Amino acid sequence: MTQAKLNLANETLMANAIRALTIDAVQTANSGHPGAPMGLADVAAVLFNRFIKLDPSQDTWPDRDRFVMSAGHGSMLVYAVNHLLGYDDMDMDQLRNFRQLGYRTAGHPEYGHAKGIETTTGPLGQGISTAVGMALAERMAAARYGSELVDHYTYVFAGDGCLMEGMSQEAIDLAGHLGLSRLIVIRDDNAITIDGDTGLSTSIDQAQRFAASGWQVQAIDGHDPEAIAEAITKARSDDQRPSLIAAKTLIGRGAPNKQGSKATHGAPLGEEEIAATRENLDWPHAPFVVPQSVYDAWHAVAARGQAARLAWQTRLEQSDQRMAFEAALADPDTQSLADAMTRYKAQLLTDAPKVATRNASEMALEILNTTLPNTVGGSADLTGSNNTRSTGQFSVSPGAFAGDYLHYGIREHAMAAVMNGLALHGGFRPYGGTFLAFADYCRPAMRLSALMQVPVVYVMTHDSIGLGEDGPTHQPVEHLASLRAMPGLLVFRPADAVETAEAWQIAMSETRRPSVLALSRQGLPCLRGLMGDCEPSNNPTARGAYVLQETEGPRDLTLIATGSEVEIAHAAAEQLRAKGLKVALVSAPCFELFEQQDADYRARVLGHAPRVGLEAAIRQGWGGLLDSRDAFVGMTGFGASAPAAQLYQHFGITAEAVVEAAQGLLAGAR
Repeated sequence: MTQAKLNLANETLMANAIRALTIDAVQTANSGHPGAPMGLADVAAVLFNRFIKLDPSQDTWPDRDRFVMSAGHGSMLVYAVNHLLGYDDMDMDQLRNFRQLGYRTAGHPEYGHAKGIETTTGPLGQGISTAVGMALAERMAAARYGSELVDHYTYVFAGDGCLMEGMSQEAIDLAGHLGLSRLIVIRDDNAITIDGDTGLSTSIDQAQRFAASGWQVQAIDGHDPEAIAEAITKARSDDQRPSLIAAKTLIGRGAPNKQGSKATHGAPLGEEEIAATRENLDWPHAPFVVPQSVYDAWHAVAARGQAARLAWQTRLEQSDQRMAFEAALADPDTQSLADAMTRYKAQLLTDAPKVATRNASEMALEILNTTLPNTVGGSADLTGSNNTRSTGQFSVSPGAFAGDYLHYGIREHAMAAVMNGLALHGGFRPYGGTFLAFADYCRPAMRLSALMQVPVVYVMTHDSIGLGEDGPTHQPVEHLASLRAMPGLLVFRPADAVETAEAWQIAMSETRRPSVLALSRQGLPCLRGLMGDCEPSNNPTARGAYVLQETEGPRDLTLIATGSEVEIAHAAAEQLRAKGLKVALVSAPCFELFEQQDADYRARVLGHAPRVGLEAAIRQGWGGLLDSRDAFVGMTGFGASAPAAQLYQHFGITAEAVVEAAQGLLAGAR
């Protein structure tokens, strides 16, 4: 038998193994999506058998190819492939328990649950957009360390739904503009969605869309192995453009009575149709049984990848870039960062600058970006407003990937997803900026940052009505509450330059949590000097909330504020003290970190006296710091267009309002 015929025979069996395992797992679970894995099985068999480079025995090998199942509902394709390749955490028991509690085979692929899953997908459009970040990271790393160490592709399976989502256009446009030639997207062109034919809701010419965005575009029969191989070869040979291969497929391919229909999209085939499918595919094996010869074919893919990894390991050991390469991949050097920030904070405490915290962030970035080797900054077309670019950073541009600053354009959603991809790829610590009001544009990708425990940093400036004249469209009032509601996300709202530096130190030291820095447009005084203990090596922000000014003896009242309102709370405390009251002042830059502290510490900070909270935002989310009987001074609706000082007066966020609320609270407590 010729090699071509052998490939074809092997790939047919390899593909049918994916189909059989898919229909068995979905039927056993009585839940799932068999259509996409069955339709894409031929493409997967060719891609893995002839091209893809990975080693299941070393699943985090830095120079592996990345495979992203953007159409995450087709997760059984991923699990079947990973089982067949021999990943040691994907035995047949995992497939038998598809979508069951306590198993790795979740309904959609989840990063960190199993080896070989490069990113969490399921929310359509996220996978292809995150993959752009991975492909960008590959080009940037290759520019730094050379093709001897960095030379891999990012492959994506994307469905019609992925391409309908608006964020996909943001990502496609950015990838085409930058010329990410190591990105190959294979479209599952089956013309089916849950409701039926795609013609119900779209008539776009996807080929023209991608071509207009600067991509190489091909259209093939997704069930012709040689056409698939030729298209992938051609895509890999284009060193200027990312590639789209529109593979015309039949959803549910192999199910004789249901293939090509929406019936195979999101439901089990049923016992009768499964029996007919087995006969149609000439797959006479019992459920969850795969012949050894098929395993052997898949294991050959793994063996090829292992050989490639071992050769790469030799190159790494001989490379003069080894130390820098490994340092970029390692966790942050927290000691060096702490030492640098301690020296910087000592200077801040001496200078006591009055600056907007967005400017304080820029100042802190000067330290961070010269201390850590792999930070990558960026902004969604707001560099001069977010202050995210420090001295010495230079831009990544088409064909020039050695830079460390990204211009995402007005694409907040793609920015967040691309940063996820940069972080997941490894070798980079990304941060990116926009206005806090536009967190809603980023939110689905931010949620995945938290779900995947990826330490991306979101720099979100213009954090309140304090931005002034741009008005309520740009003034966030509910955003802090909504972000604080997201599990696993750290939300910092620093009060001054010192807290801003500390927030950055924490965010960049994190390895499992993303962070938001909510920063002011208006200048704020340096308040840390109010503390009796100003040792610059201490980081009270790391405790989430701390006493900035304590009383002598029992408290009459505790004022708690965040960000720009700590200054107002301090002024109110002075007025209340002038009336003979013992008032403690608490700064609470990060609610999430405060919730992690032990009960004794929280009690010491909050005290037992009545409390007034102060924040230029809604009260929701303050339950960990205020009781229902405590008072809150803040926003109850949207803002308005006027100078900031007038807005604070208009909405009653003033020292006088805090004093009035405190006096009312104390009067009611008597």
